[in-house]
Amino acid sequence: MKEIQSTAIVGMGALGILFGSFIQEKCGRDSVAFVVDEERKKRYSGSRFTCNGEEKQFKLVESSEAEPVDLLIVAVKYTGLKSAIEVMKNCVGEDTVIISVLNGINSEEILGEAFGMDKIIYTVAQGMDAMKFGCDLKYTQMGELHVGLTKSCDNKRYERLLRFFDRTGMPYVAEDDILYRMWGKFMLNVGLNQTCMVYGVNYRTVLSKGEPNRTMISAMREVIVLAQDEGVNLSEKDLNFYVDVIKTLNPEGTPSMGQDRINKKASEVDMFAGIVKELAAKHGRYVPVNDFLYERAKEIEKEYIK
Repeated sequence: MKEIQSTAIVGMGALGILFGSFIQEKCGRDSVAFVVDEERKKRYSGSRFTCNGEEKQFKLVESSEAEPVDLLIVAVKYTGLKSAIEVMKNCVGEDTVIISVLNGINSEEILGEAFGMDKIIYTVAQGMDAMKFGCDLKYTQMGELHVGLTKSCDNKRYERLLRFFDRTGMPYVAEDDILYRMWGKFMLNVGLNQTCMVYGVNYRTVLSKGEPNRTMISAMREVIVLAQDEGVNLSEKDLNFYVDVIKTLNPEGTPSMGQDRINKKASEVDMFAGIVKELAAKHGRYVPVNDFLYERAKEIEKEYIK
């Protein structure tokens, strides 16, 4: 397998623009392209994107004209993942490496069903405080990508990916147990993302004493129990670690679900509380806090999604 030279990104949200800007800066404009459907090609062609105030021009490729690439980064919302698979299918060749920077714990399985699990490298995007409103992205922390092997992963693809990260200076951590890391990030998002959306608060408020903070911690504790049911050894130590991660973020910022409420978009509540509820039913557990967050998030969405 040749070294990674060409990258395609599906999704022009906060993380798509964040990583697209980084790779373009390190490897040149022609090294990375955003793959879009016909409607988005028309919409984005006249758009002016900025990253921390700096104007960015990105290469856009319509899905019907896309060709196989060395690296495919999936950065769409969970709500759009299945439809995005059709958009990205021409990007996947025999040697393509696919990473997903979606939140949650099941996007890799969905992509693996479509393109083969051997092409998927499990990835967790962590520690970034990127916020995108319209075409403008702002962040103070780029964060890092946590990657690791599972039984289904191809070691040669994994090694190619790490060499690409080393060559470009991409911040990353090679994990010995990527599923443990993935569940830890899931626990964080179940608490943080949903609480910020439901209460309409920022990182500062959710860390302060009060109902939002209590809700966030309680929702995370429900995930700890379910993770243990699934054979993943999460604990209060992990909860404390991820609360400390929140403290490194811009206190005035808000995570993706908080941004969804501001932008009046469908949230990823089904990926968080929705999955928690499914796992709770599977293991015979009560998850009242996530039940509340799920119901309240759906009520909020009904106010602006007709």
